[in-house]
Amino acid sequence: MDVVVVGAGVAGLACARTLVDGGARVRVLERGRVPGGRLASKRYDGRYADIGAAYLVADDPDFTAQVTAWEARGLIRPWTDTLRVYPGGATTTGPVRWAAPGGLRSLAAALADGLDVRYTQPADRVPADADAVVLAMPGPQALRLDPPPAIAAAARAQVWHPVIAAVLRYPAREWDGLHGAFVNDHPLHGAFVNDHPLLATVCDDGDRRGDGTPVLVAHSTAALAARHLDAPEAAGPILAGAVGELLGLSASPVVDVHRWTYAQPGEGTDARFAVDGDVWLCGDAFGRPRVQTAWLSGRAVAHALLG
Repeated sequence: MDVVVVGAGVAGLACARTLVDGGARVRVLERGRVPGGRLASKRYDGRYADIGAAYLVADDPDFTAQVTAWEARGLIRPWTDTLRVYPGGATTTGPVRWAAPGGLRSLAAALADGLDVRYTQPADRVPADADAVVLAMPGPQALRLDPPPAIAAAARAQVWHPVIAAVLRYPAREWDGLHGAFVNDHPLHGAFVNDHPLLATVCDDGDRRGDGTPVLVAHSTAALAARHLDAPEAAGPILAGAVGELLGLSASPVVDVHRWTYAQPGEGTDARFAVDGDVWLCGDAFGRPRVQTAWLSGRAVAHALLG
């Protein structure tokens, strides 16, 4: 079986890896220069900061096994089960969030290792030179490839929200213990921000990476992102100011931003994927918007193809 996977994010790589392990011949076409998609880490001053997904949560047995394998290789570590919720700053506990010392993109690189991934290969139509084609991408991007009707219908049914991520590099860690922001005797891990017009989440990147670097990563609300998609740099000072006000910080950070036009899907479907003939669509829109969902969706397509 010859399969072309379009997209080297988590869904595409999980699909490709499972297909190759099952004996298929697979090419992965990726328009970017590196794997990962929204499992993204970018280097600033010689250090990677996570600018896409903030962390992983694993509650599916198969994905938990994958996380355990990554942990055994030193690629991932348990970060925290507790975050703050603003306004108010109260703590909330939940599942363990996993983070990567080398940045979350290192997990995508591990999945891609040994696969035939062809970078800087944008597709403008569904490839026609394979037994099956897997579109591992958000629905709006799949529509640009003129997919068959059932794929197009599934893609149009998806609702996506934009986000602007701001990497805020400070001269020192003012927020250690700030406003009692110690959670289980640890400094501020991260925060959910409810009903704020600008901020959705703030994460302590130095804490989740484990190196203590004074870096916060803020994710905007969809409303703010929508206003600044054409010029995302303008959102940087706005987000920096909002974080400073929220946490009571005095120093001004160095600010870098990254635009995610299709950052987070809305309410997903119960299906793991969509299919029309020999074309398949997968990703984190098929379930809860998580890295785990993307991984499971890609694997489900592979298992269906392998029979």
